[in-house]
Amino acid sequence: MRGYFGVGVERISKSMNAGAIFRTAHAFGASFVYTVQAKYKQHKGALADTSNALEHLPFYGFPSVDEMLLPDGCRLVGVELTDDAIDLPSFRHPSQCAYVLGPERGSLSPEMVEKCEFVLKIPTSFCINVSVAAAVVLYDRSLSMGRFAERPVRAGGPVKPLDEHQHGGPVLRRLEKFRQDPPLGKGFDPEGFSA
Repeated sequence: MRGYFGVGVERISKSMNAGAIFRTAHAFGASFVYTVQAKYKQHKGALADTSNALEHLPFYGFPSVDEMLLPDGCRLVGVELTDDAIDLPSFRHPSQCAYVLGPERGSLSPEMVEKCEFVLKIPTSFCINVSVAAAVVLYDRSLSMGRFAERPVRAGGPVKPLDEHQHGGPVLRRLEKFRQDPPLGKGFDPEGFSA
């Protein structure tokens, strides 16, 4: 799968939920995990994080939404059950993004929603546990961006195995800049240069 993603929580109060989210993020191949204005105690979160995600992934604890920093080009995706949010089955995941989930018994802050480029929702009748919501979103990302054999028409597994990946030739864009002679510095002797 190309790209990268991170997973974070805003204002979470139960360290076990954060630990479960970090474990799930680790299992799905996250590049980093983070908290924003959270009461996260790593020793308590480790009880749910049996994969020791924080020993394998960078962890960032941001004191506030304003102090939150993401890599250049990383798109922030909020997960929130609101009327105007995008339904998860209709959402195309950005290749470079960070997902953020809200606290237990609460929602993402208006400041965080304002910072999000996208807000998506899981089409359920009511809110589900925040760690379950993270797992559903990451499973959907894996399903939609991964490479899997096609589902059969009838119940059961695939009837045809996944075709082997074919590597194509290199794709060069804007080839013109590579078709020029390289600049030669002072004292460069093209006769003495061997390719």
